[in-house]
Amino acid sequence: MVVMKFGGSSVADADRIRHVASIIKAYKDKAPVVVLSAMGDTTDHLLEAADIAVNGKVDISRVEKLHRDTADKLGIKIEAIDSLLEELTQLLTGISMLKELTKRTRDYLVSFGERMSVRMMAAYLENQGIPAKFYDAWDIGMVSDSNFMSAELLDDVWTTIPEHLNDYKNGKTKEIPIVTGFIAKDKKGNITTLGRGGSDLTATMIGSAMKADEIQTWKDVDGILTADPRVVKEARPVPEVTYEEAAELAYFGAQVLHPRSMMPCLKSGVPVRVKNSYNIESPGSIIVENHSGEVPKVTAITSVKNVTLIDINSTRMLGSAGFLAHVFNNFLKWGISVDVIATSEVSVSLTVNGKTDLTGLLGDLDHVADVEVQKNKSIVTIICDADHSSSILASGFGALAQKGINVQMISQGASKVNITVICDDEETNDVVQTLHTAFFGVN
Repeated sequence: MVVMKFGGSSVADADRIRHVASIIKAYKDKAPVVVLSAMGDTTDHLLEAADIAVNGKVDISRVEKLHRDTADKLGIKIEAIDSLLEELTQLLTGISMLKELTKRTRDYLVSFGERMSVRMMAAYLENQGIPAKFYDAWDIGMVSDSNFMSAELLDDVWTTIPEHLNDYKNGKTKEIPIVTGFIAKDKKGNITTLGRGGSDLTATMIGSAMKADEIQTWKDVDGILTADPRVVKEARPVPEVTYEEAAELAYFGAQVLHPRSMMPCLKSGVPVRVKNSYNIESPGSIIVENHSGEVPKVTAITSVKNVTLIDINSTRMLGSAGFLAHVFNNFLKWGISVDVIATSEVSVSLTVNGKTDLTGLLGDLDHVADVEVQKNKSIVTIICDADHSSSILASGFGALAQKGINVQMISQGASKVNITVICDDEETNDVVQTLHTAFFGVN
């Protein structure tokens, strides 16, 4: 069994649906379970419809047109989508009368995108002579808590998913399951959404619970690359990374699986393969628990722009216990997440998202420290084997020195798979390109 996940851009229109169907057909002998996101911008259109409804008007025209036009181009009729559009209209009518959108109602609303997507794909596959059956995620046992907009799956799913899919895995049923990503239901029957990386989490949870041969996430590049190809044209595919490396890549800007979606794989050991939907013969990149061969010194380089660097210095607390505790208690108080940090006894430098409102935090820190805030900075991360940090730093910083680039902060991750530097936004691409050349050369 393989689990195949396709994002919204992969099923954005009739042509893309036909293409994805051809990929599914190519894997039909491997007992695929297919996880789909909503078509294209459907989720955004649903939220726009909700905003309009709050102001008293019901309008599903954009959502309806996309799905009806797509069905016509595919040559299929889908009564199931007609009933969903009717249900959506009723929901929006209720929102227009109440003039409010709660978190619970929002989750119910956005679920229509995934629910229509799987019905579209299943109907098209059937039309092409490929047995398929659509499932809303709760139909195969995806049960979550009631934290609407960012729900967590319950431990029950490790048993409920196999209960629903074992017959298919064992060949007793032939219809390929086409399953909604991103959504679930709580134990009260309310629809929930799984938050960031939700569709990836759906796929990894199904694959892990079913002990699949592998979980595949299909994108438009040949797997995980050594750098963003828009920045480094010589970027090349990375054949193999570990779960930990993949999580760090995702956290620091690479378009890989969201770190939370890795959690089921860490428990099950099922590998994840990142594949190219435009080049299905390419092996892509595989994400595994441990490297199968020699651990590479450097795996990839990634970057995040628009971060804020905060330097906090307090000679008043020299030799005093609790300086860092005081600093981070204030970050906790204001709900501000820290990305990268470097410390000494009376000073700490750290980064936060550039859009973060720092007003309250800076007011509190001003009582005990001198604080300098620098905006428009970037995090550049070297995903590597930090056991070789000295030689990595020597090669990387030697190359940066030759280019006349001076970074403003260095942090070696506690995970032992990354070294991070901070630079100005305007220098980011030069830093990434220089480091990539230093570590990987030019093709």
